[in-house]
Amino acid sequence: MTPITEVEGRRLALSNLEKVLYPATGFTKGEVLHYYATAAEVLLPHLRDRPVSFLRYPDGPEGQVFFTKNVPPGTPDWVTTAEVPRSEGPARMVLVQDLASLMWAANLVTEFHTHQWRIGTPDEADRLVLDLDPGPPATIVECCEVALWLRERLAADGIEAYPKTAGSKGLHLLAAVRGASSEQVSEYAKELAVEAERAMPRLALHRMTRNLRPGKVFVDWSQNAARKTTAAPYTLRARALPLVSAPVTWGEVEECTVPGQLAFQAGDMGPRLQDYGDLLGPLLDGGRASRLP
Repeated sequence: MTPITEVEGRRLALSNLEKVLYPATGFTKGEVLHYYATAAEVLLPHLRDRPVSFLRYPDGPEGQVFFTKNVPPGTPDWVTTAEVPRSEGPARMVLVQDLASLMWAANLVTEFHTHQWRIGTPDEADRLVLDLDPGPPATIVECCEVALWLRERLAADGIEAYPKTAGSKGLHLLAAVRGASSEQVSEYAKELAVEAERAMPRLALHRMTRNLRPGKVFVDWSQNAARKTTAAPYTLRARALPLVSAPVTWGEVEECTVPGQLAFQAGDMGPRLQDYGDLLGPLLDGGRASRLP
């Protein structure tokens, strides 16, 4: 029998709790749900008012993995949804606004991906993101080198950047911005990527061209497009291990010499949250958002 759990007054059927989703470690669906319940305090503020795309992996990362952008069939009527503009016409997407909605979504077994704008102001971006993606044999170690250069370059424009792991192999830089459209943020981010390549031609790359990627860090500026989404802070990833897209300190970025130093699994996050709290908390303070130059 599927257990029924009450979360903030909402009744949820949480299924297949003993199912192993990460065979390499034996990490079960029940443990996935437990992780999201314990991370909710820091995760929810980064999801709130942002249309969410689900990258689902109900049979684990080795099974079928697929994106769900529209409201999934069977979504409870108490889950908040909103109409979202798209080039092909408006669509309806989920907003994860509270713990009950988070646990319902987590029961689908999903990564959480969000846009860089909020539902009330789809024409104005409030985040800048740079996705640093290493082409083997480059690793997150090389991503950290590029991130440190970008940190200083952004600071020169009065923009403070905050790092988090992608939860796969790379690094994300996030900054709070205001007064610009997604297109304007994308243009600015591309300029930064081009500058990074000029400053570090043997290390950084602003083009996605596959044959240029080996040994370099692709500075993906395109994630700022209004239609695109990026893995949310604290989301689990559909990888062999239950890795988390985890905020990190700049000190950890500076000291990274081997990839494993910045690989954090679900079980690592409790102690990290006790030690650091939400390292991305400043992004939620609208007063600290910067205008583009």
